[in-house]
Amino acid sequence: MSDVQSGVGGRREGGGGGGGGGGGSCPPPPAVLPALCLTQITSWGIVYYAFLVLNPAITADTGWSAGATTAAFSAALVVSAIAGIYVGRVLDHRGPRTVMTAGSALGSLSLLVIAAAPNLAVFFAGWLLAGAAMAAILYQPAFAALTRWWAPDHIRALTIVTLASGLASTVFAPLTAILADHMSWRATYVVLAGILAALTVPAHAIALKAPWPPAPPSPPHITSGHEGVVRSRAFWMLAVTFTLSAFAMYAVVIGLVPLLIERGYTTTQAAWALGLGGAGQTLGRTLYAALARHLGVTARTVTLIALGALTTAALATVAGSYALLVAVSVLAGVIRGNLTLLQATAVTDRWGVSHYGRLSGLLGAPAHAAAALAPFAGTVLAGPLGGYPALFALLAVLSTAAAVTAVGAHTQQR
Repeated sequence: MSDVQSGVGGRREGGGGGGGGGGGSCPPPPAVLPALCLTQITSWGIVYYAFLVLNPAITADTGWSAGATTAAFSAALVVSAIAGIYVGRVLDHRGPRTVMTAGSALGSLSLLVIAAAPNLAVFFAGWLLAGAAMAAILYQPAFAALTRWWAPDHIRALTIVTLASGLASTVFAPLTAILADHMSWRATYVVLAGILAALTVPAHAIALKAPWPPAPPSPPHITSGHEGVVRSRAFWMLAVTFTLSAFAMYAVVIGLVPLLIERGYTTTQAAWALGLGGAGQTLGRTLYAALARHLGVTARTVTLIALGALTTAALATVAGSYALLVAVSVLAGVIRGNLTLLQATAVTDRWGVSHYGRLSGLLGAPAHAAAALAPFAGTVLAGPLGGYPALFALLAVLSTAAAVTAVGAHTQQR
């Protein structure tokens, strides 16, 4: 598990299996993987992506500003980041079944509150509940379950689930739009709440009932428990790395369409560039296992984030060739797809499986908060900077800084 490479032919750290193995020699419960594929598609599609489709109808019907409704959604993402710290502790000790089942029920309830909201205050309250539910049903608990049950083969399981979840917008964005064409946004959310409850509550309650394996021993170089890891320089450098990277990445995704429109392309052309970038993200996830076999964890982290900086800089500077811009957007998507799995395996590759839930919750909280604030902050910064090309140049600088701090996020075997 060393994070140090020494000389030609030297040993490479964290090749993707790290962390001292899973909870035992028993095979992982077979129902977990298909169940989490289903529930991740459904949860992401309904609790996250449906809002992006329904927000114009919400503002048109209620008179609330788009800024106010988007702020409620962003507040949910911040709550999810904070609640994830507590959720991580519970996951380590009790496993995912209770957390994810309760989260599914809470998610359905939160959507009913949102649907019935008579004013903006109740609308905000519903989204705050949704944020707590997100912490219990989206990637963090799913990744914790796969990491404990599947380690050391967890990268394969993580890849399968993230590939499946990539279909969330493909399935639920059109479904949400069809529902909204035939009923109000409030009725649409009621129907979606029913779908969420019907598919995810029983799936989590039944498929995740397998015994939770005992935590394996920590790797030999971890001598002070998870408290020592949290206080370590490597942990905080990695937290800074992921925070800067997440802010830049999400600001780029939200800013791509206005960037291309500002350069004279049509909304349709911009949407195609964004959509093909999403396809690149799916492709990127299929490549991560091979990357993990050939690069150690520090080299992998620096390389992926630096490539992200390069693609962002290219988007800031390339003009005139739509085909080239689309190609860069696809490459940026490939990098984003790899970064999802990089973050999912960051704890295991460095500090093992034992305290994955707690450490990943603490490590991810600032990054998730940054991702929640990035769309709003990017829009605000674009004006004073003189436009989206200048914004993308700034985001490239932030990504470069993240690549630099990643160099300091290595662990030493003792």
